[in-house]
Amino acid sequence: MVLERLKQLAGQVTNVVSPPHPLDPLSSLEIENATSLLRKEKGQLYYNAVSLLEPPKAQMLPWLTDPEHNQRPARTADIVAITPDGNVMDGHISLSENKILKWEHTPNVQPLITMEDLQIVEHVVRKDPKVIEQCGILGIPPEDMNKVYCDPWTIGFDERFGNSVRLQQALMYYRPHVDNSQYTYPLDFCPIYDSNKQAIVHIDVPKVRRPLSKAPPNDYTVKSIEETIGYRTDLKPINITQPEGVSFTVKGRTIEWQNWSVHIGFNYREGIVLNNITYFDKAENAVRPIFYRLSLAEMVVPYGNPERPHHRKHAFDLGEYGGGYMTNSLSVGCDCKGSIHYMDAEFVNRAGAAQVIKNAICVHEEDAGILFKHTDFRDDSVVVTRGRKLIISHIFTAANYEYCVYWIFHQDGTVQLEIKLTGILNTYSMNPGEDTNGWGTEVYPGVNAHNHQHLFCLRIDPNIDGPNNTIIQVDAAQGPGEVGSEENYYGNAFYAKKTRFTNPVEAMSDYDGSTSRTWEMCNENKLNPYSRKPVSYKLVSREVPALLPKKGSLVWKRAGFARHAVHVTKYSDDQLYPAGRHVPQTSGEPSQGLPQWIEANTTENIANTDVVLWHTFGITHFPSPEDFPVMPAEPMTLLLRPRNFFVRNPCLDVPPSYARTPAEVAAGSSGCAHGKDNTSKTV
Repeated sequence: MVLERLKQLAGQVTNVVSPPHPLDPLSSLEIENATSLLRKEKGQLYYNAVSLLEPPKAQMLPWLTDPEHNQRPARTADIVAITPDGNVMDGHISLSENKILKWEHTPNVQPLITMEDLQIVEHVVRKDPKVIEQCGILGIPPEDMNKVYCDPWTIGFDERFGNSVRLQQALMYYRPHVDNSQYTYPLDFCPIYDSNKQAIVHIDVPKVRRPLSKAPPNDYTVKSIEETIGYRTDLKPINITQPEGVSFTVKGRTIEWQNWSVHIGFNYREGIVLNNITYFDKAENAVRPIFYRLSLAEMVVPYGNPERPHHRKHAFDLGEYGGGYMTNSLSVGCDCKGSIHYMDAEFVNRAGAAQVIKNAICVHEEDAGILFKHTDFRDDSVVVTRGRKLIISHIFTAANYEYCVYWIFHQDGTVQLEIKLTGILNTYSMNPGEDTNGWGTEVYPGVNAHNHQHLFCLRIDPNIDGPNNTIIQVDAAQGPGEVGSEENYYGNAFYAKKTRFTNPVEAMSDYDGSTSRTWEMCNENKLNPYSRKPVSYKLVSREVPALLPKKGSLVWKRAGFARHAVHVTKYSDDQLYPAGRHVPQTSGEPSQGLPQWIEANTTENIANTDVVLWHTFGITHFPSPEDFPVMPAEPMTLLLRPRNFFVRNPCLDVPPSYARTPAEVAAGSSGCAHGKDNTSKTV
């Protein structure tokens, strides 16, 4: 970090450093320039976030089209800070002019909880007399308070406290030994922590007490596995090598690979943000825009136990904690394999200094199996082409859970988002023989893992051959007419039923697996010359559970984005976060974010204009013993696929792994292999 800072300063002095791309995250130098100005003009502040305020799209699109002849958008820092007396301040700072553009108090909100906020709580609970008393009731003596741990969560919303005071709830655990998993020993009470006072202000205690479990540890450490079941000994090495290097090029934060070009941004909240995604179409001899911006914009994890205080457990892991702040520093051979290009992430700390997460983003290639293949049964002529994929990934840890986020680009023009869920179940204590009432599962003696959902909101800003796009819902439908009728005599007719969305209310739609429902983002101003249908990209997503908390519930009110699988809004520069800008301790009255935007613009036209598609997807998790003490990764995926966008298969120019034509078969030729990846052998 020191060397990088010296390079930045040297570049500033010699004026040889190229200006950053307008969508590049703020550098450490920019962060500290912003906080230095605020320190000078506003005095002491506790910094919650200092990140890039993305330039208005109206400025960005001309610059992206022709950066040589259009003005470069200015760099502006977006600030969230807390004053010593607890006021939340939102501001903007011009980095080029070094001046404050906006500075205002935002009442009745709480900004997200940072990693520094979380780490303080555990030290406080161990010294609090009332927490020590509760631990004693459960069988933990005062001298063992160093073995007591907690996972601090935002309080969600609790009507007893409102949102004027910055609060966290501490989910309590115990470790007999420092290397044991505390999730085997959950404690039954929940302290409430005041972040401003740095003190415990209340403790929720259940009516039925659950003493500390006496079960033996259930661990996943190397020593524990070696001493119990032992590791498998029949695994042979798989080596991944690219002796000629990678096939992608890196220009700043823009990656070019297999006709794709994508700018990789990153912020404290969403983590990876992909911008200006284009594809070079050989048939048109042109670079074609596809998406202006893609990101995971929010998520919510509602738990299904209705007993207090578990109703408060519905974490908005991005809006309440920040997927960027929680990002892991990745390592070669473990988190990523092969030839890796890493990117760091730079954030602000509470004091206003910049800090760096090394290797926050991993960029690498992988084999993707068969890209296409056909064998003619008549003569065994064949062509088989293997594909590869480019993966841009980061991993973040939200207390007990790990989320592995993979943005995957394919050679056929498909963009794939895959998320793997792993880590450890959130657990609660239970007495021997206690009935979970169906709200959870006893995954180990004394360990109750509650039912829950993981619902993610994908923000898609389409730019399908330009910004004016339309969203169309597509359902597989039976053709009209009964069996025996003139129009459908044999009864086998079916077609793609299309519903064109024209306003945000009619666009609120849910997934229907029975109709193989998808959603097309299309440019109605450009037709495919062969199909005569609008050029489009299709959202294919099949893991789309409904939000299970009931209408009117606290979760339903706070997580309005999760009420439907798809929402569509007209583009607005300031509408990035579907649960609102400041999420912790919102009551949901009124619902922030998407419901508020739509309610204010129910009849606004969303056809053939600049729109954003918001898609909520995820899984419903009923835990089982196989998920404990650490969960095998569970993947979920969705696709953004070209439909009527190209005039033919866009990956025909990928060299085949093996090809043999009918003429070559007749001549006795052995065919040819063009690819460089034919290193397999028969065993």
